[in-house]
Amino acid sequence: MGRPAEVAVKFSVPFVGEVSGTWRPDDAERKAAWELYVELITRVSVIELGPSEGVLREALSSQYTLFHTTRDILRRYGPDVAPRSRQGEITFGSLAVTVLNAVVRPLLTRWHPALAEHEAARLPGVAPQQHEQGWEHEAELRQQLRLARQTLTDLARVLAEVAGAADLLAPTQPRPRNQPGGGVGSGGTGSPPTGDPA
Repeated sequence: MGRPAEVAVKFSVPFVGEVSGTWRPDDAERKAAWELYVELITRVSVIELGPSEGVLREALSSQYTLFHTTRDILRRYGPDVAPRSRQGEITFGSLAVTVLNAVVRPLLTRWHPALAEHEAARLPGVAPQQHEQGWEHEAELRQQLRLARQTLTDLARVLAEVAGAADLLAPTQPRPRNQPGGGVGSGGTGSPPTGDPA
């Protein structure tokens, strides 16, 4: 229930362009989609970081473990998630490999060694985050992480739809508290506060 037979896929991948098409997932792909979705939404990889928030090393490490986790999912489910009969179509395998090779791998290849070199020059008594903020390439890496995050967020939403799951990245709206003398759920006749979701 709630799992569509077809999903329209359309999002941009840096250096590749637009990935678009129709995905007709089978059960193996839906299970793999759910596993990767959980990995994506519980990582720093898809969390918005402000200009001075977070630690760049943590963000890159999250991308690194995501690479290995995705590869493990592909291994475990095997060719069922990239069947030869659907070559050229959107499949779990084609999406996962495209994002790994076009987004995660280039990011790690360039920035992992560059950040490691900068980290090695940190003086005793200087906090890692403070040292990162003094790096000449800090703003550039943050921008690259933002671009990667957008693609991974778009991928996560496609995976959620395929798996038949709620969009857990969407912000939740707090429910209003019951008001004495007439509010939602209080037995009175008051109206819900403006903006309360139906």
